[in-house]
Amino acid sequence: METIVTERLILRGWRPEDARDLYEYAKDPEVGPNAGWKPHESLQESVGILQSFINQNNVWAIELRETGRVIGSFGVHRDEMRNNPRARMLGYVIGRPWWGHGYAGEAANAVIDYVFASGEIDLLSIHHFGFNPRSGRVAQKLGFTREGELADARVLYDGRVTSAVCYRLKRSDRVK
Repeated sequence: METIVTERLILRGWRPEDARDLYEYAKDPEVGPNAGWKPHESLQESVGILQSFINQNNVWAIELRETGRVIGSFGVHRDEMRNNPRARMLGYVIGRPWWGHGYAGEAANAVIDYVFASGEIDLLSIHHFGFNPRSGRVAQKLGFTREGELADARVLYDGRVTSAVCYRLKRSDRVK
């Protein structure tokens, strides 16, 4: 996984020593549920999830350059709603203390440029739950086009069923 450096962030592969930072933001009851997962209940749970990030090699740790602290994650995944090998879905989580500072957008802009520069991907999407409009605002600021809302799209960890709001960005719209 290539490291990406922005003005305030370092996007890099996860390391075992990141477990404490992951746990600190992932245990927050306001963070995980917005992304569809339950808050982490123990450091050991975070260690297991961290190992899956390391094994997958498609999820960056978002590190603050100023402090070296990991404040979130950013992933590029197969888009489960599209049968298109040249499409990927972006997923991001930022710890609550860092909401509202533009970190998600800064990380996303860097990842979008990186992914489109490869020439292998023509379309990126962002899907967020209907109850999480904050993620939609990030997508809009990045220039994504809202495609619509798919009702009853996901069953969450707690059994709730929720909609998915879908956005897309074509490489041809981003790379002129």
